[in-house]
Amino acid sequence: MNALLVLPAALRASAGGNRALSTAAATVGQAIDDLAITWPQLERRLRDEQGAVRPHIRIYLETDDISDLSGLATPLSEGARVYIIPAVSGGC
Repeated sequence: MNALLVLPAALRASAGGNRALSTAAATVGQAIDDLAITWPQLERRLRDEQGAVRPHIRIYLETDDISDLSGLATPLSEGARVYIIPAVSGGC
């Protein structure tokens, strides 16, 4: 089974410039575990030292925030798209 991890421009440099990465993982967490092997600098930008998703990162399975689903245990299906979104903040 293959799903696609879609990366924003701000994270692409940590993944060799890739816009998206294919994964055969069964869950979102396993997909990020796989990233740690090939793209460790990307994984460090997504998770803290305890393996939790960093507070400024949002991960969506299609249109649903995984924090509203099963978190990192959220299952992936064939053709699923996982969007990794860094929070944007600031002011005038």
